[in-house]
Amino acid sequence: MITHFADLALHTVSLEGVRQFYNGLLGMPVVFESDKEIRFQVTPFTTLTFTEAYEPVAPAHFAFEVPWSAFSDVIAYLKETAGIPLLRWPDGREFVDLDGSGSGINAYFRDGDGHLLEVIAHRYVREDVLPQGGPLKVLYLREVGFPVEDVSEFRGWLSGRFGMKLAKVFDDFTFAIGGTAHAVIASKQRRWIPIRMYALPPNMTVTFGVSGRHTLERIRELTAGEPILSSGEDELTIMRNDYRIRFAATDVPADIAVRLNLP
Repeated sequence: MITHFADLALHTVSLEGVRQFYNGLLGMPVVFESDKEIRFQVTPFTTLTFTEAYEPVAPAHFAFEVPWSAFSDVIAYLKETAGIPLLRWPDGREFVDLDGSGSGINAYFRDGDGHLLEVIAHRYVREDVLPQGGPLKVLYLREVGFPVEDVSEFRGWLSGRFGMKLAKVFDDFTFAIGGTAHAVIASKQRRWIPIRMYALPPNMTVTFGVSGRHTLERIRELTAGEPILSSGEDELTIMRNDYRIRFAATDVPADIAVRLNLP
């Protein structure tokens, strides 16, 4: 039903700052710009949008999946070409084996607004299915963090309404997975690793891509009774757990996770 993250919209205190970081350093093309908003093309199927606002910014956490074979090149680009320091774990490591099996690896860094970014690679992900975007060779936006009061309630809503699979189910943390999209549901009392940053709820709009208009119509039925912020032929935006959650009909294949060999 849900295939991917189609857009992540965040606030910033400086449009020029995000332009210099995401376009100038990370090489993401600008596809829209106004005096209050800028949008970057992360992949052919995903954008990243920033709206300038005169308010404190609660840092979001999001992660880009990159090819396993290119992870070392991506790290070298971040550190040596872009000059972006990686965040270190308390023991000094800059990146770690995700589960001790050698199947995954990741590293973290921050942008000028304090958003916590991650590059992550998994050995099992097929690298010939999706185009690789920019110097970071991004395959897809893998994770977006959702700090909430009640982890159980929010994961139950995502899995019960939209069939998202659950993984790493704990009282204070869970993955809810639809296609390539991993919603990282974390308690507001749990801190983001590796620097134990407070998981403050960010002001964000998260767009889930769904497989066509027929699926979007089903989404409308499943979200009946939720506060509707906007509704159109190809999109629906609701408010849930203080987040603006948008569903958009796209042409990303419904079986994208299978094509990529995701678990």
